[in-house]
Amino acid sequence: MNTKRFSGASFLKMSFFGIIVVAGLSALVLLLWNLLIPGIFGLKTINFWQAAGLFILTKILFSSFRGGGRPGERMLGAFHRDNPLMERWMNMTEEERKEFINKRREFLRTGFFSRKEFFNSTTETTGNDETSRKDK
Repeated sequence: MNTKRFSGASFLKMSFFGIIVVAGLSALVLLLWNLLIPGIFGLKTINFWQAAGLFILTKILFSSFRGGGRPGERMLGAFHRDNPLMERWMNMTEEERKEFINKRREFLRTGFFSRKEFFNSTTETTGNDETSRKDK
């Protein structure tokens, strides 16, 4: 049985490397913030610890700390592996795909609460449609 375990030395190396990476990226955030943000938005400059906190906060909110894999796999996320929608898409014929795309386009054009339906429903209740305006 071939199991790999981290030794104490390799754990310390990885921890040290992680600290160096976070410190370097925090310094980059500090530099970019202090060069750009005060001039553009008129905000105050920040110190290193504020930059580190800002970096970690944005990493938590907008990304993940796990890496690995190809960039395409990370970006596709749930659409890549064992997704029933992806499986259904792959089993569609070319005509079914075109029909599906056209339905999505029509939905996006009109939307769930389409403006057309919204204005038609309000004009019917108030009686202020275009034909009554032309007659007046």
